[in-house]
Amino acid sequence: MSDVSSPLPLPSKSERLLYICDWLPPDYGAVGQYALLFAQKVASEGRDIVVAGLSSREDSSTSADIGAGHLRQIRVKVPTYDKTSLLKRMLWTLRTNTQLVWKLRRQLLEADVIQFTGSPPYFLHWIAPLNLLLRKKLVYRITDFHPECLMAQRKRPSSILKLIYRLTVFWRRRVDEFEVLGIDQLERLKEIGIPSEKIRVQRDRAPVEFNSGIMPLDRPPAVGGKLALLYSGNWGIAHDYRTFVSAYDLHHKKGSGRFVLWVNAVGAAVESIENELRHLRLPYGRTSPVPLESLSRLLITPDAHLITLSDAFVGFVLPSKVYGCIESGLPILYVGSARSDVHRLCVERTRAGYFRVEVGSVQDCWDALERLADTKEQK
Repeated sequence: MSDVSSPLPLPSKSERLLYICDWLPPDYGAVGQYALLFAQKVASEGRDIVVAGLSSREDSSTSADIGAGHLRQIRVKVPTYDKTSLLKRMLWTLRTNTQLVWKLRRQLLEADVIQFTGSPPYFLHWIAPLNLLLRKKLVYRITDFHPECLMAQRKRPSSILKLIYRLTVFWRRRVDEFEVLGIDQLERLKEIGIPSEKIRVQRDRAPVEFNSGIMPLDRPPAVGGKLALLYSGNWGIAHDYRTFVSAYDLHHKKGSGRFVLWVNAVGAAVESIENELRHLRLPYGRTSPVPLESLSRLLITPDAHLITLSDAFVGFVLPSKVYGCIESGLPILYVGSARSDVHRLCVERTRAGYFRVEVGSVQDCWDALERLADTKEQK
């Protein structure tokens, strides 16, 4: 299926737009990176926009004219949090969302359209009730689904989590418009009773540009003279890794061992992945995520990219790295369901080789690694 979009009208140039997200650059966070790109594009079209988000460094407010438009960036300083502790995450969410609303009280009153994302989590529970008084047009760019992501981690969600979910659905039904990243997310919203006429598919794009003049980065020494398979970005709860690690073990102990995994990532699963790789005595390279200005150089450096997604998170999470991986022009190995828009995007846009295997299909993943290596060596 090709990209589709509902006929929802985009905000007019005369409407004052406030866009609220989570971590804005230079802090690391895909949602903030894409929000800032969107805000710059809106301003270049001759509109005034305020983009507001979080910073781990300091409170700040900057303004700039872009073409005929104007962009103001507001950063609210908040501490980072421990993602492994549910209690700390909850307390951080309560404080952060309250702080955002308070710091942006003037902008909330002045805006005609308030657009917000799925991050920080549960901001919907602050802005939707407040909008009963504000009476603004609410546009929800639902990048991640909460609490569905938390529920997907558990076999039996608690009664409290189920109650939060029902309350979330209640407030979602009071949002004026939704922007989703793909068809899979659109279907998830329809499942809870959101009318399709209120939903617009609005895809992201690669946060960096690729041209013939960019130079690749140095590869980790562990890669040596072998092929490098890069996992970049976030490797967390939503991203399966057991299928790949098991297949990677076979690739090195029974197969050709031509690929070396390069982990340039953060996330809840990274430590477990490294422990498993060391336990199995498998080679891998480990580097830290690069700043946005070096991202294009990173993405052209390996021989292929790895993307993974657990089945339970299909339609709730869309790995944003897929856009940059595709635009890099390199082959992609995807471990995940064909129901995800990761698969749809790769089929439609990948210019190099594309290989997909189901989660849990270790033999198929091993075969894909061997075929991917064959493809690279034939060039």
